[in-house]
Amino acid sequence: MFVTDLISAQDAKTEKLTEATASGAQLDSVAPAGDAPTDSLPPDSGDQPLAWAPIEPAPKKKRLGLWIGLGAGAVVLGAAAASMILIAPGTTVAGIPVGWLTPGAAAEAIEAHVAETEVTLTGAGDGVVLTGSELGATIDARGLADEAFAERPLWNLGSWMGDPVAGDIALDSEKADAALRDAVPSSFVDPVDAGVVFDAKTAKYVVTPAETGTAVDLDALTAAIVDTVADGGKTLEFPGGPAEAAPAVTDEEATAVMTSVNTMLGTMGFYIGDERTVPVTPAVAATWFTIEDVDGELRITADQDAIQTTVDTLAASVDRAPVNATNIVDSAGNILRTEKAGVNGRAIGDTTNLAADAAAKIEAGEGVFPIEVTETKFESVNLLRKIDVNLSRQTATLYENGAVVRSWAISSGKSATPTDTGNFTVYAHVREQTMKSREPDGSITETPNVPWVTYFNGDEGFHGTYWHNDFGNPRSHGCVNMPIDVARFVYEWSPVGLEVAVHY
Repeated sequence: MFVTDLISAQDAKTEKLTEATASGAQLDSVAPAGDAPTDSLPPDSGDQPLAWAPIEPAPKKKRLGLWIGLGAGAVVLGAAAASMILIAPGTTVAGIPVGWLTPGAAAEAIEAHVAETEVTLTGAGDGVVLTGSELGATIDARGLADEAFAERPLWNLGSWMGDPVAGDIALDSEKADAALRDAVPSSFVDPVDAGVVFDAKTAKYVVTPAETGTAVDLDALTAAIVDTVADGGKTLEFPGGPAEAAPAVTDEEATAVMTSVNTMLGTMGFYIGDERTVPVTPAVAATWFTIEDVDGELRITADQDAIQTTVDTLAASVDRAPVNATNIVDSAGNILRTEKAGVNGRAIGDTTNLAADAAAKIEAGEGVFPIEVTETKFESVNLLRKIDVNLSRQTATLYENGAVVRSWAISSGKSATPTDTGNFTVYAHVREQTMKSREPDGSITETPNVPWVTYFNGDEGFHGTYWHNDFGNPRSHGCVNMPIDVARFVYEWSPVGLEVAVHY
């Protein structure tokens, strides 16, 4: 050390001077450089012979105390420096002593203690010894050491002999399982996870039940190691016999997945807006995805290539030409009835990413796949329909946009009960009814089951007639009698509001 060397050098000088004096050597031969030279003395008046004698040098101040003081100061400075880098005495991390250590050394001590801890398996284990290292025991040694130093540095006397610093010890499940299986294979019967598979008969997904297995209890083993280390120990015994091993996927978890998937199947398809234009049947959907057990979790895995096969056929189901609307109108252009609804034409758009998008949605539990289309607007065709009743000719003629559709012989009202002339509109339809007619003598005649009645003027209308075949001659009480098939045609051809002209 620096202090010791300085003291040794000073002592060496003293020893050298003493030895020279004792041997009778000249003082100047051992005097240190810089000492005063010897002076001559005047001759004595006596008989004594003259001799040269050195002038005795003034005694030097000894600096040994200074050197010793410097050494003690260095020790104090060293202790102070040490207090800035060491952990307070009495400190333990997870039960492992780390006092008087630097954080780095403390981390190594913690890791070594955990790795070297020995577990002796009893019972089925037949005394097999496994170390923490073999079981994959880990602890955040560096982090805990830094925490211990930050909270309990050596210089803080109040932190000496403090409460233990807690630390979590964990086992690597795969490494520990492998080591224990090698040690006690008889204790292991793998559990079976619950699953979800497609049932073709019901066209739904169903649950395959879980089965319980056996294994050495890793949670209990971890807890035993933690307790042992916390008590300052490095060895423990643990039963190696089988404990119940629960499946990672339970029946309840699988049932939840099954319910979600079956709900998805109920809406699965390719949509244009809110319309499920191309439904996807459960049987087809079952070829698109599987439900796999991934690390103890059921996940949907979609097959993009299988989905693409259906995407490639979508145009045949989606594309269509426009269908024009057909409306029956009156003379003012008012729509009386839409004979045929118009339908826009459409052509499917870009499907480049459709299969990939559908696969992503399925894996997220969604079954609605929007598709883009280009639409062509339909056109509307208006039909102006009218019925003309000619009482002179006893005919009824149907016109559409000025062209004759059909014309028939009829039987209008007799002279005593004539059919009114004028311009009217259809206002009601009755599929079948019993009609009552007043005779000229005031009596009432009832005719049951009169079919296909189309009213246009009060109680006057077109209807089928089964009680006579004398069409072309007036026979009625004011209605327009027609053959039954003709009356039905008029009934279906004439919407409410249709114009009817009756004249001679």
